Amino acid sequence: MKVLHYLDTLGRGGAEAQALDVCRNAARFGIELTLVAGGGGGFEDEFRASGVEFIRLNRKLPVDPFLVLRIRKIIKERDIAIVHGYQPVDGLHLYLATRGVREVKTVLSFQGFIQDRKNRESARFLIPRMDANIVVSRGLKDWLKETDGLDTDPNFTVIYNGADPERLRPAGNSLRSELGIADDSRLIGMVGNFYRDPRKDQKTVCLALGKVFSEVENVHCVFAGGIELGAEAKLAECQSICSESGIADRVHFIGARRDVPDILSELDIFIFSSLHEGLPLAVSEAMLSGVPMIVSDIEPLLEATDNGRVAGVFPVGDVDALSNELISFLSDDDRRKNYGREALTFARENFSIDAHLTKLVSLYRSLLKA
Repeated sequence: MKVLHYLDTLGRGGAEAQALDVCRNAARFGIELTLVAGGGGGFEDEFRASGVEFIRLNRKLPVDPFLVLRIRKIIKERDIAIVHGYQPVDGLHLYLATRGVREVKTVLSFQGFIQDRKNRESARFLIPRMDANIVVSRGLKDWLKETDGLDTDPNFTVIYNGADPERLRPAGNSLRSELGIADDSRLIGMVGNFYRDPRKDQKTVCLALGKVFSEVENVHCVFAGGIELGAEAKLAECQSICSESGIADRVHFIGARRDVPDILSELDIFIFSSLHEGLPLAVSEAMLSGVPMIVSDIEPLLEATDNGRVAGVFPVGDVDALSNELISFLSDDDRRKNYGREALTFARENFSIDAHLTKLVSLYRSLLKA
């Protein structure tokens, strides 16, 4: 089947990482994929080398009629059957590009909660006009309905994001060596950007570390993730908390990284403290890497961990609960390793790229039959 995926930009975010894994594996599932981008970003080289046809355009206006015409031409020339976008701006351009083009099916994915009114209104317009809407978790579907007021009852399908295990193979780089952390030290960490909106919650982790470090010897913590424009104060607050607690020498803020598989391979515990999520790819990646995990108890993270069966869980923002769970994990090697094994098994069945593409192809085929 001939499919076009459109991404507005190629930044190093969760939606782009998901799309990249799809590109690298599409042919195995019978998808002849064309990837069209409306702008560049940190993943552009990877998309160019992904094995699918890559077309780089340049969106110049919020709704760009020239871009719409270029996409329409690509659809017609390649006899595309399905177009698929990853956020409302993608969906809007695809919707306009396919008007009057017979037989083309439209699909829009919802990767996370919607940040502003403009995108909510775009989503409200697009949802009933798409042939299918994909949401990455039941928890996000409920959020979109209850908080954003979107109608997620008709033509919505839950398809979990899936990571490519091949992409998660470590390249042999050592974060411990880079930071001067001894091999016998415990290393815990979180992978997630600092956002200006209430999304990731690194602050709770920083507040919990003082107690953890006082009760368990020889532990370091690493935070990997970029800093969104406007979120600098959040990073500064976390650094200040660690400095005031006297643990700044053992807490490492290493910024955006391209060697996440190497980082995961050296972690004893992966922490994912969050306020709101869709179903973060970082969690899938950690589970597929077999890293024992502790997550906050928001609905999508409970869903991702089989209601907490394969991970430790703490109430959102509860510093003491997170401290105690970390201490328990660090003090019980068997418990920690068992969580890692259980998470790996569950993730292979639910959050691998093969699981994702199997369900995606099934949806595509049902649209073509209809």
